[in-house]
Amino acid sequence: MLSSLFVTVMGLALASVPSVSSLGTTCSAPLGGGTRAASDPFWMQSIKHQGIAAFNANPSTYQVFRNVKDFGAKGDGVTDDAAAINLAISTGSRCGGTPVCKSSSTTPAVIFFPKGTYLVKSSILPYYYTQLIGDATSPPTLLADASFSSTAVIDADPGLPGGGEYYTDQNNFFRSVRNFVIDVTRVPPQLSQGTGIHWQVSQATSLINIVFNMSPAANSAHQGIFMENGSGGFMGDLIFNGGKFGMWVGNQQFTVRNVTMNNAQTAVFGVWNWGWTFQNVNINNCGVGFDLLSGSTSDSQKVGAEAIIDATATNTPIFLRTSSSSNGQLVGAGSLVLNNIKLNNVPSAVVASSGVVLAGGTTTIASWAQGNVYTGSNSAGKFTQGNIAAPPKPAVLLDSSGKIFGRSHPQYEGYAVSQFVSVRDQGAKGDGVTDDTAALKAIFAAYAGCKIIFFDAGTYVVTSTLTIPAGTQVVGEGYGTVIAGKGATFQNIDSPQVVVQAGASGSTGTLEITDIQFATIGPTPGAIVLEWNVKPTTQGGAGMWDSYIRLGGATGTNLQTNCPSTGSGGTTNCFAAFLGLHLTSGSSAYLEGTWVWAADHNLDGDGAAQISIYSGRGILSQSAGPVWMVGTASEHHVLYQYSLVGAANHYMGLIQTETPYYQPSPAPPAPFTVNSAFSDPASVAGVTSAWGLVVNSSSNILVFGAGLYSFFTNYNQDCLTPQNCQNQILNIDSTSSVSIYSLQTVGVTFSLSVNGAGVVNQNSNPNGFSATLTAWTRS
Repeated sequence: MLSSLFVTVMGLALASVPSVSSLGTTCSAPLGGGTRAASDPFWMQSIKHQGIAAFNANPSTYQVFRNVKDFGAKGDGVTDDAAAINLAISTGSRCGGTPVCKSSSTTPAVIFFPKGTYLVKSSILPYYYTQLIGDATSPPTLLADASFSSTAVIDADPGLPGGGEYYTDQNNFFRSVRNFVIDVTRVPPQLSQGTGIHWQVSQATSLINIVFNMSPAANSAHQGIFMENGSGGFMGDLIFNGGKFGMWVGNQQFTVRNVTMNNAQTAVFGVWNWGWTFQNVNINNCGVGFDLLSGSTSDSQKVGAEAIIDATATNTPIFLRTSSSSNGQLVGAGSLVLNNIKLNNVPSAVVASSGVVLAGGTTTIASWAQGNVYTGSNSAGKFTQGNIAAPPKPAVLLDSSGKIFGRSHPQYEGYAVSQFVSVRDQGAKGDGVTDDTAALKAIFAAYAGCKIIFFDAGTYVVTSTLTIPAGTQVVGEGYGTVIAGKGATFQNIDSPQVVVQAGASGSTGTLEITDIQFATIGPTPGAIVLEWNVKPTTQGGAGMWDSYIRLGGATGTNLQTNCPSTGSGGTTNCFAAFLGLHLTSGSSAYLEGTWVWAADHNLDGDGAAQISIYSGRGILSQSAGPVWMVGTASEHHVLYQYSLVGAANHYMGLIQTETPYYQPSPAPPAPFTVNSAFSDPASVAGVTSAWGLVVNSSSNILVFGAGLYSFFTNYNQDCLTPQNCQNQILNIDSTSSVSIYSLQTVGVTFSLSVNGAGVVNQNSNPNGFSATLTAWTRS
């Protein structure tokens, strides 16, 4: 019996956990709808903020949540609030500015803006690991002054004196901006400084619920989003009014869902990419919908591929324009896929430099493509610039209008603060040391389904399986909320155990997870980090938004520079997980912005040191669906990044993967072994690196955009020029029904394989730095 507050056992501080009956007033009635009164503040403003950054140098004094008004911002539309806002962001030796800090996992911050109008005369500079969040009940306005002359109202990667930028383009992770009106209409229309957001970012980033107001003048140079580089990423629920460009964008890959463009000269101007997916786009009274700078060559990357699904354009002369003619081949034209595009008074649907390629009018484009189209095991693609067969779309994946279903990040703006319960108030510590397993289990037992459970920022150590019951809504606090598996339970590589269950096996009901990171404190070779079991009773009722599985590479994980790229750390001490995310057969999930990352480098220190850690598997789905994977990514796992086995009714767009940099030394499955209980793919002769995507015994799988990359052979990049870093990366067995559109591969000899045999060689589809397969179907 514990007689003191806590004791230490096996290196873990064990908190004295109160019984459920002593946790305070528990609730017996279901949560139901929100009870917030119209005059009440948004819950995030008034809830007690006691989150900690467990591995910060000064966790007792470091402030995670910051209200900009506490730092001097007025929000009166008159005072220049830029300095006060930037003080709120930078206080606490955070990662940004000078001296240069490329990344950090120890300084998370939520920067909150109450309702009001915040005038700025210079840029707001969000540092690494920062969320800028406005009042969701009355989104605040960020108003650029007429004298504004900086790059953008929000600049996520500003320049440094003497050249360069704060962050590395492809490693600018962990950023979110939500719930704002960004107004640049006071800036003279002819100045491009009238830009809403400079968003040069990478994975684990999001823009959500933002309105961009720009000058509608004929000479307007304003732009909503300016993005010239990076490796993203997700954005959604955006409205652009006026301007020269709604979005001026260049980035390896991105997923964009639910955007509306009104009265812009050009809704989307694409400068370069390997592949982007746009889902549910509404274009009204613009000059051009999509204007794409195409014409990629081996030494010049322009827009490689654009995949657009469920779009509506009205009173817009040109829906899509490319800057070069196809000349009967993919090279120089760019790959295009259009699906379910409704045009209302749009005279030209697709225009190239040679003229109109596809006439418009008032009509619907069911399924159209430009690029090389493949079927089955036929290695000879056919260049197509015209209609193609529409992919099958199971009704369970569609909303009532026939579009792919989408659901926005829940923010609970209608709920009163009394409808939330804090896990720290109920006894959990989140200090990265204390074993919080029992405390968290007691909290779920008491409050699941009748309170929204607020995980204050902190690292919550669990040493046995933690089940989040069906019926639960869980909210984290920025990037500071981490649930981390640790200890003996997760040590047995031959008998893996689940760290966190999303619903008990066979359970039904609502389950929502937002702003949570799942991790391990290694070595944990037997950890299944997140097992998804729940099946909702309403469409999309079980989901996860802006939540990530982050394995190693961060302070507190015990998987950093002790596992260097030389491999001298060995494997025993550098195991991060057995499996990242497992969707079980009876489950259904809506996943938006999910990133399952086994770290290839250390986020702390110099932010660049490469490391060799070992995670056996990325995302395994055995779900019969429906499953939506919107803007998801999985990287650096040993056997595969995505594996679908016995799965059905999946929408995946855009998925992105990277192979481990150390492979083929060792080659998969090493340092793991094939485990038939988890339907591991069988070894294939000549395949010595991880699969990006492997599909077996699955049906009704729609992949609408994919970027599958292999950049290294044992940390050497000489393989990129001949594109032979690995032989195969995507394999589909002959029993599965799969439709794939807009597939980009890098460093891979065969972009697509059937039954383990390479079918589509990348040399048939050169498209700048990547190779692009425009469409593949079984038959």
